[in-house]
Amino acid sequence: MRDDSQQPIVVKRIRKGGGGAHGGVWKLAYADFVTAMMAFFLMMWLLGSTAQGDLEGIAEHFRTPIKFSMQGGAEDGGSSRVLQGGGDDLSRSVGQVRRGDVLERPPAPVEDVLARERRTESARLLDLKGRIEAIIEADPALRPFKNQILMDITLEGLRIQLVDEQNRPMFLSGSAILQPYTRDLLRAIGRALNDVPNRVSLSGHTDAAPYAGGERGFSNWELSSNRANTSRRELLAGGLDNGKVLRVVGLADTIHLNRDDPLDPANRRISIIVMKKQAEEAIRSEGGGAPGAGADGPGDGPVAPPAAIPGSPSTLIR
Repeated sequence: MRDDSQQPIVVKRIRKGGGGAHGGVWKLAYADFVTAMMAFFLMMWLLGSTAQGDLEGIAEHFRTPIKFSMQGGAEDGGSSRVLQGGGDDLSRSVGQVRRGDVLERPPAPVEDVLARERRTESARLLDLKGRIEAIIEADPALRPFKNQILMDITLEGLRIQLVDEQNRPMFLSGSAILQPYTRDLLRAIGRALNDVPNRVSLSGHTDAAPYAGGERGFSNWELSSNRANTSRRELLAGGLDNGKVLRVVGLADTIHLNRDDPLDPANRRISIIVMKKQAEEAIRSEGGGAPGAGADGPGDGPVAPPAAIPGSPSTLIR
């Protein structure tokens, strides 16, 4: 019988090479690279999210470390953190800021604020003008009378004038009784005027023909006043809020639309002004009138109509 214990022992030695492309050395290098990139982007993120005051405080710390360790620096307001080592105070928009580094933004000049408000108000009045034009044009019953409506922007506001035409008066002759078409026009305008917060003034005008007949002492002054007040009532009937009417006046024949012909039928008119805030304040002030605005305001003598704003010519609805 053969003795297996006497079999020779064979030792196999396997030599491992570098592994080539399948070795592990490149993985270590790649891991180091990824770690470095992560640290770089983390640092960039921290720098971007740190408040300017904190950055300045850190820079000052490295410039004068002894001063910071002994005195704590010359910060005004301290750190942007509520507790040392704690999170950011979300109620603050800046961090550590040194005295003298804070520049307060000056408030906007009053003139700029007023100019912006005036531009907004003018744009609102121009939009109202366009809406009234669209209302008249869209109504077949009102469209034939659009030539008797004049609209323009003056220093006082949006001026809407309803004027007489030859053989087509707005009122019965010598009275304050409205023609049916005039009543419809006023009511349509009254509904549109509620779309803006501006207050309204009305004035009645006549031509230069003297008032004949009627009660003793009754003149173009009384006639123009009565016609203005009748127009006010029709605006209210159309939906205008009563609190928006600030002034109703009669000016007789003191302000002609056609100054070359005092007897022109167009001088007989009702003027409705959707007033700008400045004009409203001038009327409310004691004895005041809008500076430079002579439109539809009483005076010691004939007053020129209000000058339209340059670039905004008087518009006749056609």
